[in-house]
Amino acid sequence: ELTMMLMVDVSGSELFGTVEQFKNEVVTEIAATLSFSATQNNDKIGLILFSDKVELFIPPKKGRSHVLRIIRELIEYQPESKQTNIAEALKFMQSVMKKKAIVFVLSDFMADDYHQTMKIVSKKHDVTGIRVYDKRETEMPNLGMVQMQDEETDELMLVNTSSKKVRQNYSKFYNDKVNYYKESFTKSGAGTIDCRVDESYVKKLLGYFKRRG
Repeated sequence: ELTMMLMVDVSGSELFGTVEQFKNEVVTEIAATLSFSATQNNDKIGLILFSDKVELFIPPKKGRSHVLRIIRELIEYQPESKQTNIAEALKFMQSVMKKKAIVFVLSDFMADDYHQTMKIVSKKHDVTGIRVYDKRETEMPNLGMVQMQDEETDELMLVNTSSKKVRQNYSKFYNDKVNYYKESFTKSGAGTIDCRVDESYVKKLLGYFKRRG
């Protein structure tokens, strides 16, 4: 009997999708899959929804009705904030989980400043980061002058996507965040899974657990 804690990023950047699904829809599906698998093992499951603060905490419990409550919150919850603070969420989890837990952090990890917290949390808990991303985010297409909106700040801006420098700066920003995530988790002894929204997350999860097993 184990305790599984799902930590799910509900910030604005999760509302992005260009292929078939938004990132937050895939995150919800992965969290639901993990919840049902934990129920079959008779494990307790808890949920933390976070933005730049902890938006919702459901303490770990067993049972089908509890899992259905978790899934309902994942589908219906309307976050108060659009910003992201992963360190804050990890600190909260550490403070409420006194015993060792299996922790899954589901996010696009477009954030930083959580490396130190990650190191502390990983000493006590078995942590895995599940990065959900859309292939269109990885580089900026050349579309001329485009009005863009930052999903976390609501700021509107005109961006010249024809500029090679603008596209290179965006790629650097994006890759820096991804590398920070991979280094923070790997150096802390935590696991990482990358799930692109148009790929099968089931294969990714099974492959990961086989390697870990």
